[in-house]
Formats: sequence, C-alpha cells, structure tokens
Amino acid sequence: MKQVSVVILNWNGRPLLEEFLPSVVRHTPGEEAEIVVCDNGSTDDSIAWIQKQYPQVRVIPLTENFGYAGGYNRALAQIDTPYAVLLNSDVEVTPGWLSPLVSFCEQHPEAGACQPKIKSYRHRSFFEYAGAAGGFIDKYGYPYCRGRIFSTVEPDNGQYDTPAEIFWASGACLFIRTELFRETGGFDDRFFAHMEEIDLCWRILLSGKKIFVVPQSEVFHLGAATLTTETPRKTFLNFRNNLLMLYKNLPIKEGRPLLFKRRVLDTAAFFKFLLTGKTGNALAIIRAHNSFRKEKKQYRQQPETNLLKTFPEASRNITVDYFIRKQRFFRSL
Repeated sequence: MKQVSVVILNWNGRPLLEEFLPSVVRHTPGEEAEIVVCDNGSTDDSIAWIQKQYPQVRVIPLTENFGYAGGYNRALAQIDTPYAVLLNSDVEVTPGWLSPLVSFCEQHPEAGACQPKIKSYRHRSFFEYAGAAGGFIDKYGYPYCRGRIFSTVEPDNGQYDTPAEIFWASGACLFIRTELFRETGGFDDRFFAHMEEIDLCWRILLSGKKIFVVPQSEVFHLGAATLTTETPRKTFLNFRNNLLMLYKNLPIKEGRPLLFKRRVLDTAAFFKFLLTGKTGNALAIIRAHNSFRKEKKQYRQQPETNLLKTFPEASRNITVDYFIRKQRFFRSL
C-alpha cells in the first residue's frame, strides 16, 4: 500500500497544470505515493488533458466548484493512504521533496501535520508569501510567518533551516495524517477559501497533536493564481474567515473582548482602504463583518482552552511590531 496521496485541486487550471504538474510527476516516487487531481467542476479541458498526458494520475471529478475547503473535503473522503499532501496547482516540487515530510512524521508521532520550506517561484532566493517557513498568529488573530511579515518577504539565507513547531502550516503544501484530517472535521466548508488551513491547524492543536515546518523539504509556489492580491473578494474572505476562526476556536469569554478589539482594528483598515482609493476593498470589510454576524450563529460550541496562551508568538501585536517598532523580519521580533 502506498503511504501518501498528493492531492491537487484544480478549477479551470489547465495552464497551471501544464506548467507545474510535470515536476510533481517527475519528483514524486510512484512506489511511495499516488498523484490525485480533484477537479472542482471545471468547464475547460483540464480533465481530458490530464488523462491524455498523464494517465497515471488519478482524477476525482466534482460536479461544481466547492472552493478550496469543500473541494479538498470531498477529495480526502476518497483517499485511503495514511498521509495526504494538499498541494496547490501552482507549486513546483523539487527532487526528494516528499521523503523528509514522511520521515519526520514517521519519527514524530506527535506531529499531526507539517509543511516544507515554501519559496517564491518567480524570485527563487526569497520565501513565498503564503507560508514561507511556517506560520503563527498574533494576539488579534493576524497571521504572519517565519520569513514573511505582512508584505515584507525575506531572502532565504538558511536562517530557518531547522525543523520547528509552528501554529499553522500553509495550505499551499500541507502534509497531514489523513485520518486526523477526518477526525478534526476537515476544512470548514463555510470558509470556501482563505484561512481554512489556519482554522484546521488550530483544531489539530486542540486535539493534542502538533504542527511543524520541515525545511529539509523545499517547494516553489507561484501564489495568487486563483484570487489575485487585494481583490475585494479576497479581502472579504480573509476578513470574514479570520473573524469566524477566532469565534469558533477561542473560549467564548475570551473571544468576545478580542472580537470587539478586532472590530476597531478592522475599522482602521476600512478607512485605510478608503483613503487610498480602494473603495471595493473597504466595502468588502463591511460585507465581511455583516456575513460574520450571520455565519457565527452556526457555531454553537467553543473550546475551553485558549491555545494562544501556549504560544509566545501569539502574545505579540504584530501590527505594532511591524509598523511602529519597524521589526520587519521574524528573526528580529
């Protein structure tokens, strides 16, 4: 039996598949792993192209676009290997990329999920925005990474080459125990896309497992291939999903005051967008908060444990560190 299923979610993405699938096929050992493309109801010829060019790749066709969260939930329901890699369709993998991830989890039973070092496909000496060398969140729920804080991305000089425990692993290349994915509920379908991997990792941590970055594995991520940077749609999903994530994963007594503070901070972000002429993004924040007030009613149970108190990195106000103290690199925090 194979150990790993490398699962790529596709939606009308034949150009990305043409560019990135060859590296996955070339550098993923067939005796160890299967490659699966889950198609999110594409209307282009993605499936036909895969079946012709790479008949060894398994295709799971879905009837419609269920988003990142819903698509992967349906794909992993059809996976029976002990491990799964949730790999974005715009990721180039490297020789030997899979073995360090498998070996680490085999040697560390406490590891529920992990990620490789994620670098930029276009600027290959730099980390990539979505995950870099492992993620954390600050005390207000804002995500940041080893190697990336807000828009500042560090060059990779080997400064994060040691495996480390992190708060969240990037959904661009998320290596996870398949059964744990199911036991913790998988991705939250309501998120559709963005923040769903942080929400899942939070639940994995609540289950008693840990999350790691394993930089001995390295991949290159194009990024922003589905939703480009700072579109109103992306702004809406990021703000709405971040609020939902905090609401559902914090004890209610601690979540309420935090969410009030977030309302103040998000109001500041609203005016920043407005003053810089990005009216669509400003309005997206209002829509995000309105949607949050409706969607939060679906979550009726909150945990008793505040995991943020167990991570020193979560005691920071990353906005103050970055904009006021000018601490732009993770290693300078």
